[in-house]
Amino acid sequence: MGLEKLLGDNIITTSVNSLASWARKNALWPMPFGTACCAIEMMATLSGRFDMARFGAEVIRFSPRQADLMIVSGRISIKMMPVLLKIYEQMPEPKWVISMGACASSGGVFDTYTLVQGVDQFLPVHCYIPGCPPRPESLLDALMKIQAIIGEEDERDEKEEMETATQLEKPASAERETTEPPLPGGS
Repeated sequence: MGLEKLLGDNIITTSVNSLASWARKNALWPMPFGTACCAIEMMATLSGRFDMARFGAEVIRFSPRQADLMIVSGRISIKMMPVLLKIYEQMPEPKWVISMGACASSGGVFDTYTLVQGVDQFLPVHCYIPGCPPRPESLLDALMKIQAIIGEEDERDEKEEMETATQLEKPASAERETTEPPLPGGS
């Protein structure tokens, strides 16, 4: 009566990092920063018709310390930008940003000195959603793209960890090879 027989096919082997990245990817905690009509479309995305909960992002956080995804939507004024930056800095790492709508992405039709012409001038934006206002389906597509980005980042981190571990092992084995005495009478 081995462990394999007892558990059968109901066992998964993984690393803690893989488990954490899977959880991070499938349980996004978005924080909306909505200032105009795009925020209304964001609310529609939370409704039962579009069901953002399917993608693990149904719990909207209004505290930056509890969020890992910021959704910036609407016009951002120059005077509002320091507040947005402070909120972004309060978010824990890792964190991602979606720029939702034409106003947040490029200033939209408001080409004035009082408005920021794209939040990407101040924040690292991971995904842009075009439109004025964009459809809720576009926000769902952006969430899936963010999940793909998170998965790629985690795979890259795991690959780098493996390469680092391999590099740490190489010098030790190379050192052993050079310090061994030569065999007598042989090559």
